[in-house]
Amino acid sequence: MLAWTHLVETWEKESETTLVICDDPWVFRHFAERSGIVSGRPPSLWPTAVRLWLRGYAARFKAALRFCLAGLSLRRAGAEISAGGSWLLVYGHPKSTADGQDGYFGDFMATMPNLLRALHVDCPVKRARQLGRDGRTFSLHAWGNPLFALAKLPFSRWRPSARHLQGEMGWLVRRAAAREGGTGQAAAIRWQIHCQRRWLRAMQPGIVTWPWENYAWERDFIRRARTLKATTIGYQHSVIGRHMLNYSPRSNIDGAESLPDRVICSGPLTRDQLLAWDMPGDRLCIGGALRFTDIGRTVFDPNAPVFVALPSDGPTAAEMIETVRKAAGNKRRFLVKDHPMTPFAFENSDGVEGTRIPLGEHDRLSAVIFAMTTVGLEAVLLGLPTMRFRPAGTFVIDILPKGITVPVAGQDDLEDVLEGLSPPPAIDRETVLAKPDRALWARILNPGDSAHAV
Repeated sequence: MLAWTHLVETWEKESETTLVICDDPWVFRHFAERSGIVSGRPPSLWPTAVRLWLRGYAARFKAALRFCLAGLSLRRAGAEISAGGSWLLVYGHPKSTADGQDGYFGDFMATMPNLLRALHVDCPVKRARQLGRDGRTFSLHAWGNPLFALAKLPFSRWRPSARHLQGEMGWLVRRAAAREGGTGQAAAIRWQIHCQRRWLRAMQPGIVTWPWENYAWERDFIRRARTLKATTIGYQHSVIGRHMLNYSPRSNIDGAESLPDRVICSGPLTRDQLLAWDMPGDRLCIGGALRFTDIGRTVFDPNAPVFVALPSDGPTAAEMIETVRKAAGNKRRFLVKDHPMTPFAFENSDGVEGTRIPLGEHDRLSAVIFAMTTVGLEAVLLGLPTMRFRPAGTFVIDILPKGITVPVAGQDDLEDVLEGLSPPPAIDRETVLAKPDRALWARILNPGDSAHAV
């Protein structure tokens, strides 16, 4: 919306008249208030607003019931779990197991016997039970109050202050609040914060480390943990592209106060990006890429299929599939892999088929198409011709670190760009995804316990 605003501001200053067709009721009013705009009758606002309002309450009631049942059905850690322990706080990754593997922290649960694991509330109950068989993994749901879920969550939504609803961007803030209010997102975030606060008070952890992305629930977690003298360790586990501004302390209302005590980076490039965004240098160190100890064996073969890595965003994934269906034929065969955290169902067709095999486990591929997923970086490091998909109807972030670029294409030019795609320049993997420093991790997660150093 800000990009469209910038375009309209540019057209306002031109001598010729530009026709802007806008059927979004909030954005239309946002444009109409500008001095250089001659506007017609605005699209009706209330039908859309009421529909989103009703949908939001339905979604939050559904979420509240689900969280209530989760809180009732999952067990907490018992008295045998002493205060001051060292914990991983993680999502329910498909690669995590009950025998010591974790999708974010590798084999640390196996090599550090005193390590415990807490699961974010986005992990389904069934999955939490599976992982909890190790006796060291517990879902945060278990610390939630079921009555809180039913009484508070249905009414939890973003209510911008009056000053934000006025002024130059007021209509865009109203739009964002209405659209987000049509979902259960606020209820899910509030439940996570509620559960983690109660978990912190009950378990009194000494050290907590998690896949750090600097989101709102993480900032609240850090502030609460600090009052309890718990050490917070953020693991910069993925990538930091030029659009991923949420990582920057500049996006924190209290700056460094809600940053982890320490952030362990995957490599020098991401550390340098955080420094450029004003992250305190004394909080940063490089611990290596625990998730990418082996990026695979795949080699380039111009006659092999094209690998399509779908993002977690459903509409973008659907557009990617639609686009490659049009490009499939005698010359091209596409293998489509959905995101592990958000499965995406689709039917195979001529030249387009689903695969469960990750990128690095294919023997040969001719190219890789991705959007908003670290698979794009893995493909570049493997030396495969790589293209970033640009959807027509939305904006997708560029996840590639500074200094690494690939061609970009969308519906209209994908075939042409794919035809001219070639392997990227060689990149030193250590600058992006460094080898894990296991001794550093052992010192951090087991301070003063040399017996468990790995």
